[in-house]
Amino acid sequence: MAAPTYLHRLRLEGAVLAASGTIGSAVLLAATAEARQTPASTAAQLLVLAGLLAWLGPRGLRRSIAGSDPIAAHDAGSGEPTPLWHIVAITVILTVLAGELGGWSAGLRVTAGCLLVGAFQSVALARVVASRQRTSGRTYYRIAGSRILRGTRLGHVTGRATCDCRRKRTRASGQTPRPSTP
Repeated sequence: MAAPTYLHRLRLEGAVLAASGTIGSAVLLAATAEARQTPASTAAQLLVLAGLLAWLGPRGLRRSIAGSDPIAAHDAGSGEPTPLWHIVAITVILTVLAGELGGWSAGLRVTAGCLLVGAFQSVALARVVASRQRTSGRTYYRIAGSRILRGTRLGHVTGRATCDCRRKRTRASGQTPRPSTP
């Protein structure tokens, strides 16, 4: 089985994070009036987060792409995927911790922040990777050594199919084209 590409993992992991944030936010808003307190503060903090994501996200991603190591196709390994349940568990743990320590409006900021970060990752950052893959002819993979505070280590394979998520059918034959291998 082939390793999942970085583009695929960005989309999937971001969507799971956004979904867990959406569900958590809905639960908090429905379950406790305290989550609805200080809406101006919540909105301001989420705007700051959105600004930081827009500034630091693409910048860090471009740095990871520029520093990617060339690898052979058979050396892509596992693609270092994060188990999806880890993402949900992190959302729940941080929400409960913030809710217990700072009130459920703080818990709402965590869940809404997860929604923002996940959506940004699965849409905006994925577009950066997809664009770079198209222009460079490379396919990127997450490789061992990635750390939350040190950034994502990427490897790249040149000359492979650049999208593993959506295969296009040709109009004439209706057949799904097979990626060429070097």
